[in-house]
Amino acid sequence: MAEPKDENFLDDIEQAEAEELSQSLEELENEAVELDELRAERDDYKDKFMRALADAENVRKRGEKARREAEQYGGSKLARDMLPVHDNMKRALETITEEQKVASAALIEGIELTMRELRNVFKKHGIEVISPKVGDKFDPQVHEAMFEAPVPGTVSGDIIQVSAEGFMLFDRLLRPAQVGVSSNPG
Repeated sequence: MAEPKDENFLDDIEQAEAEELSQSLEELENEAVELDELRAERDDYKDKFMRALADAENVRKRGEKARREAEQYGGSKLARDMLPVHDNMKRALETITEEQKVASAALIEGIELTMRELRNVFKKHGIEVISPKVGDKFDPQVHEAMFEAPVPGTVSGDIIQVSAEGFMLFDRLLRPAQVGVSSNPG
């Protein structure tokens, strides 16, 4: 009868080992599930981090672009307000007669120097004068047609008169040159 006791004892050990293995397997499965959950959470945080990093880079680029534009074009309102000053000085210089040049040489030289300085300041700040000539082709990107007239000896679209110069601020049009355009057919 000692044998059956040994068999029960062995069965009990096998059953205990089986239960222990089952518990270990269950724990491993739980740990695998937890590991999968942690990996998913890590991947989610990594995705959020990469998106935040991309957003920060986009904000930096937009800020840099805005800073460059403010630096280049921030003075455009003042520049536009200075254009009539340029126009008036140019008109004043164009109306001076030879007699006035002789009689008031110092005054006229002062006006000419002031005009040169104004143009130098314009150039320093990226303002370029658009000076079309009679006979040039009309370009709607930089010219404004003030009138059209049929002028003999011209071709349709030719500039026949320049009323006012135009101005560019770097690559932006501040004011188009004001011109008269020929309407002669062909």
